[in-house]
Amino acid sequence: MQLVNKNTQTNQLQKEDNFLIIDGVSKIYPTAEGPYTVIDGVDLKVREGEFVCVIGHSGCGKSTLLNMISGFNTPTDGVVLLQDKPITEPGPDRMMVFQNYCLLPWLSVFDNVYLAIDTVFPKKTKAEKRAIAREHLAMVGLTEAADKKPGQISGGMKQRVAIARALSIRPQVLILDEPFGALDAITKEELQEELLQIWQEHQVTVLMITHDIDEALFLADRLVMMTNGPAANIGKVLNIPFSRPRNRRQIMEDPEYYNLRNYALDFLYRKCAHEE
Repeated sequence: MQLVNKNTQTNQLQKEDNFLIIDGVSKIYPTAEGPYTVIDGVDLKVREGEFVCVIGHSGCGKSTLLNMISGFNTPTDGVVLLQDKPITEPGPDRMMVFQNYCLLPWLSVFDNVYLAIDTVFPKKTKAEKRAIAREHLAMVGLTEAADKKPGQISGGMKQRVAIARALSIRPQVLILDEPFGALDAITKEELQEELLQIWQEHQVTVLMITHDIDEALFLADRLVMMTNGPAANIGKVLNIPFSRPRNRRQIMEDPEYYNLRNYALDFLYRKCAHEE
């Protein structure tokens, strides 16, 4: 089992591509009782094309961290860099997929995807934009549902639309905030498999929040484990050693899978509190 703590993490990652850098990031909100620190001094470097999952208890700042990468929020201290450029606002180079899909209910599946493409690529011809929309709906198996409205399709299909929409504008970073948390177990596993296939084909950099350790071990190259809030930080980074492409059954039959799973559970439920 390969574990990386905060002290050794920086040295190890100095040798790797500095594609996405989270450097000394803290987020503090003013409250009636005084300043409230959500996350404190977070450092992380992500390679281009890497799949990173972030896990931790509710209130540990996972969404706050990803919102700063997406540009929806800004650090109080520190900086988030994408290819050496500070992230200060949302942009099409970073697309976020939420648990609640965020589809426009009055538009068809096709038009939800087309609208994103039309907004980001206004100079492309209508034929080119329609072709991109069709291509990405086909990628997630929704060609037959293109003319349906979001209210006419299942939750799993809605999440496929959201993923197709995000990928259709060719982002450098795909940010996923518990995208499968509201789905049933079978649909969840199907979408995990589809997400891995899409990621392997497009090699987009993925950062994903999850509460599901098994999901993280199946999907990720590295699992970032947050300490409890307030003033949360990265407690451990777990390197996932399974080769790709991954087979769920083979992974679950590997004794190392249970070593990793038990370590993550032990960290989250016994060791993730701040050291005094």
